Formats: sequence, structure tokens, C-alpha cells
Amino acid sequence: MTERDEIPVESLTSREVYKLLTSLVIPRPIAWVSTIDSAGVPNLAPHSFFSVVSSEPGIVQFTSTARKDSLRNIEETGEFVLNVATTGLRDQVNLSATPFEHGISEFEKVAIAMEPSKTVKPPRVAQSPAVIECVLEQVLQMGNGYMTFGRVRHFAVNSDLFNERRHPIPGLLDPVSRLGANEWAGLGEIFAFDRLTVDEWNQTNN
Repeated sequence: MTERDEIPVESLTSREVYKLLTSLVIPRPIAWVSTIDSAGVPNLAPHSFFSVVSSEPGIVQFTSTARKDSLRNIEETGEFVLNVATTGLRDQVNLSATPFEHGISEFEKVAIAMEPSKTVKPPRVAQSPAVIECVLEQVLQMGNGYMTFGRVRHFAVNSDLFNERRHPIPGLLDPVSRLGANEWAGLGEIFAFDRLTVDEWNQTNN
């Protein structure tokens, strides 16, 4: 049997907890969040604590660790856009995480092209192959995380990403994800499983 390191949380610093969590909960999709502040300055930042919450209604969630510009802007304006971060855009995604002073646009600083959104004021990343426009549903603080819930208002997906069933094709979407430390990854191997019904399970295992 493989030996394990038993690590009580109370023996760790908060930084050590962060390092273990972000190295074990992988891969983590990146919410590349575009917002605007109350003065109309656009902001763009990646957040790797990100997931779907509900499909009816459509609600997504990303977590800001500390009160950063993305969160402040969303609280001020009530709107944001989730832009899919791809391996082809990984350099720009990483550069947009630079902690510039408030009021400086990452779009301009990193030379990322914008396009107007359809239903919200924050711009979209023009090169992102798919975006989700959202309005703020709720912010919930838990520990040092601010969970930002957005109700989906609009999708925009490059037409050539869809298969015949209107599913976006993962390999063509080519999202980039965060791992631990400074490590990133693409999709890697893709495989499919059909979920069994109880009857199928019984037929297979009896």
C-alpha cells in the first residue's frame, strides 16, 4: 500500500493551504472576466476558481480571492462577461493578471482587441471563441473568497465550433486551464463515456 503524508490543516499556514488546494483541485477552467468601472474604463482579469451553478436559470460563478477590480466593478455596474481563455491566448491571459493600478485597462495595456457585447456594457475579448454575458445575481463571501454569481443573459460562440448536435467541440474550443504553482495545461486526451441507467447497470453486472 502506498504511503501517504497525513497533513492536518491546523498545522499549515494559509499560504500552504492555498498551495495544496490549487495543486490538487486541477485542472481549473479560467474565467477571463471583462468588466467596466463606474467611469467606463474596461478591465480584464483571469480567475481560476470558476464553475457552472445552475442551468435553469443559467447561472455561473467565479471566486475572487480578495476584493479585486473585477469584483468591485461588478458590484458597481451589475454586469460582466466571461470570455473563454484558450491555449492560443495564454500569453495574453497571463499578462492580464498583472496587478495594474485601478483605472488602468488591461485591454489597452496588453493590446487585447475588444468587441461590443450584445446585452451588457462590458466589452468582450474579440479573439475569444466563445463568451457568456452575465448580470450580477449575488456576491457571497466565504473565508477570503468572494463568490460572484452571474445570471446568463447571452451566449456568443464562433459558428465553426459546433458539431451537428449543436455542441461546441472541445478540441476546437481549446481552453486553457490552471494547475498548481505557475503551471498551465490544455485539454490533453479527450474520452467519452455514456452514463448508465439502472437497468443497463443491472444487465451489465448481474
